[in-house]
Amino acid sequence: MGTTVKVREKFQVTIPEDVRAKIPLKVGERVQVEAQDDVIVIRPIIEIPRNQAWFWTKEWQEQVARSEKEVEKGKTKVFKSVKEARKHLGD
Repeated sequence: MGTTVKVREKFQVTIPEDVRAKIPLKVGERVQVEAQDDVIVIRPIIEIPRNQAWFWTKEWQEQVARSEKEVEKGKTKVFKSVKEARKHLGD
């Protein structure tokens, strides 16, 4: 069973030290709070700068996974120059 805490003004609670020790959470970071039936669930979230959000899209992550598999299979080519790479790619 977990540690009991008191709900304070503005419905604030303190996350107990033993729980904080298990979760990498720092002061000022954001958490997601939701109700699941009669349970309150608090999850740490990582905020991504807007200009980096593209990297975390489903499509981009799928392409990264495909590329990693190709590299594991040895399907790579080393170029001696940018010019040689561009020529190979049809630029």
